[in-house]
Amino acid sequence: MTIPNIDPAEVGATGLAWLLISYGYVLYAASNLISEGSDLLLLVPSLAGLVGSVVLPLLGAVPDGAIMLFSGLGDVERAQETLSVGVGALAGSTIMLLTVPWGLCVFKGRVDFTEPGMEPDYKHPSKLSSLSTTGVALSPAINHGAKMMMLTTLPYFIIQTPAFFFTGTRETVSKGEHYWALGGFVVCMIFFVAYLYTQVKESNDSAHKLRRMAVIKESLKKGAMSLKGALGAEVKLVMEREHSLTCVTNEATPLNTAPMTLTRRNSYENDDMNPPPEITELLEGILGDAFRGYDLDRNGSLSKKEFCLFLADFHETVSPEILDEVFLFLDKDGSNSISYDEFIVACYLILKTNDSDHRSPTRSSIIALSTAGKSIIDAEGGEEEEEEVVPEDFTSLSPEEQQFAIKRRAFTMLFIGTTLVLVFSDPMVDVLSEVAARLRIPPFYVSFILAPLASNASEVIASQYYAAKKTRKTIIVALTALEGAASMNNTFCLSIFMALIFFRGLAWQYSAETISIILVQFGIGVLALRGKMTAFTGFIVLAMFPLSVLFVALLEFLGMD
Repeated sequence: MTIPNIDPAEVGATGLAWLLISYGYVLYAASNLISEGSDLLLLVPSLAGLVGSVVLPLLGAVPDGAIMLFSGLGDVERAQETLSVGVGALAGSTIMLLTVPWGLCVFKGRVDFTEPGMEPDYKHPSKLSSLSTTGVALSPAINHGAKMMMLTTLPYFIIQTPAFFFTGTRETVSKGEHYWALGGFVVCMIFFVAYLYTQVKESNDSAHKLRRMAVIKESLKKGAMSLKGALGAEVKLVMEREHSLTCVTNEATPLNTAPMTLTRRNSYENDDMNPPPEITELLEGILGDAFRGYDLDRNGSLSKKEFCLFLADFHETVSPEILDEVFLFLDKDGSNSISYDEFIVACYLILKTNDSDHRSPTRSSIIALSTAGKSIIDAEGGEEEEEEVVPEDFTSLSPEEQQFAIKRRAFTMLFIGTTLVLVFSDPMVDVLSEVAARLRIPPFYVSFILAPLASNASEVIASQYYAAKKTRKTIIVALTALEGAASMNNTFCLSIFMALIFFRGLAWQYSAETISIILVQFGIGVLALRGKMTAFTGFIVLAMFPLSVLFVALLEFLGMD
């Protein structure tokens, strides 16, 4: 790549620092664009399963993979030197993600252990008095992720076996490792496909659902979508799927997708009035906190005024007639208020009801309803940040137009982010090599520390967001994502090195680095196979990051390549 065409060897110390910061920031921004674009696609029900299981893991590995690829291109002799930058990025990304954010997740998500079983207590407020009596629960999903992570380290053993025995020049070592690299590449690809297949098969498990719920909740909180824009397509998709499952003959009654008229319902007990279990779970996960937040008088129910405020804040315009009919069907005791279960049904009915008026209420009308000006309130205790106001011309679109706008924005972000990564990864490799040369230290150490800061910041931030919720389910989301990133590094990213060694004739001479990567993954993997992890263990995990660097330096000092 020749853009931008600035030779880091020709600039001074200040210029080199500027290039490092500039390229690092661009790669950081590009990584965020890819992450946010992938998250936006989770708002499209027809793509959510594929995105969560395949697109997110794959695109999340693109920034690291690009640095690794460009570190092995160009002149062969030069590529052998810069390959250390790629190995440093691989080791730094893998070890950093499994130590720093993991340890912080344990510390941020910890709760008190109950007596006498010493199990995490997520039902009562935590005192957090001791590092040994607080921690997080490790679910079977986390245990499974740990096993997958350790299994996918096999390609390291394949390429490292000949590396222990072949010494000498690059040509000699490369010739001895040639077919071992091919074997490692094939195994990487097999594990890569198997990992993605497993993700697709488990796309409806709790971790995937929770991540999607979190993205939908965040978009609603920011005012980026209306209630129907975020959930209307999901309701329609589930209704069509439920109907297809009940069709036992070709003469089955077609699904009625016409606008629903509530006045034609005769009773609340009608089955069509109650949401399917899948929709109930989705609505409770996304809107449960909203119900508690808009229950201004804390009586366990919402009045019609409180419900109107909820609809206004969620950019949903409902005619007074439909609102009256919803309350008529659900308010059985005549209290002019609805309970939590009735609130969920009310939201389902409104999502099923087609309304020709999609205009979003203005902010002044929201404030007129209540000076509270509430958005989604996180009942789990997280602090709310002031969000940028989203232009009303977006939320005023129809649900179908909002879905189209989401797709367009997501693909635009993914295209821009991926393009920036491909353009700036090559010069970033040159800058990291030049920094190492001027500091007179191996490029591995510079890349080990600096590359993950640019390419993996989004994963770190996301994991902390989920862990701070302090629930059993959000810890699953946070830690399984970190395990998944390590598995992608072991398959997708490592396959790039295997291909470079086989096709370009480069040599794998990184025994110390390989041993460090394997030991950290097995160390975290063994700890993750337990039923819980204490805060004290979390600090041990945190310490593995600097200790792994010192371990590599020690092995190299003892003469290992």
